[in-house]
Amino acid sequence: MFLKAKLRWKIAVPPIAFYANKSSMLQACIAACLVDTFNAKKATEDLGYFMAVLTMDNIEDGKFRNDGAVVFPVDFTALTFKIFREEILKGVVHKVFKYGVLLKTGPVDKIYLSRCQMQDYHYLSGDNPKFVKNDDEHSKIEKDVVVRFVLIGTRWIAEDREFQALASLEGDFLGPVPSP
Repeated sequence: MFLKAKLRWKIAVPPIAFYANKSSMLQACIAACLVDTFNAKKATEDLGYFMAVLTMDNIEDGKFRNDGAVVFPVDFTALTFKIFREEILKGVVHKVFKYGVLLKTGPVDKIYLSRCQMQDYHYLSGDNPKFVKNDDEHSKIEKDVVVRFVLIGTRWIAEDREFQALASLEGDFLGPVPSP
């Protein structure tokens, strides 16, 4: 789910940023450093994945650090993406294993759908491994297929700054999405 968040971060602008483009305005230098910091942070447990800076609402006066950088407190609005338990999402299968598949939705690429959570599906090995529902070739789960699923659990991995999740197909209207 996409969330809109109001944040306040201290943004350090190194001296080289002021000299890189002499015609640039101070606000542009701060904005560039904000975007760099924003992208480097990747995600937090509370807000999810950082997607975009929407607006810079307020920039307060900066203070010099010993290394020559200037630190500006910046209030801004950002778009984030966070997954929640019991949320229904669409994802793309990017790996197929004997005991399940890995799905990707948005920035989350570690969503595990166990074969135990795919009722009536069985595994077919070969060059293109897949899960097929009751021998129906039209209802197959293989690489690059879009699947609608429900999240049954999420976990924050602090070291990697990412989320992992468990998915299920148990429910109405869940499973492979027909391609247009």
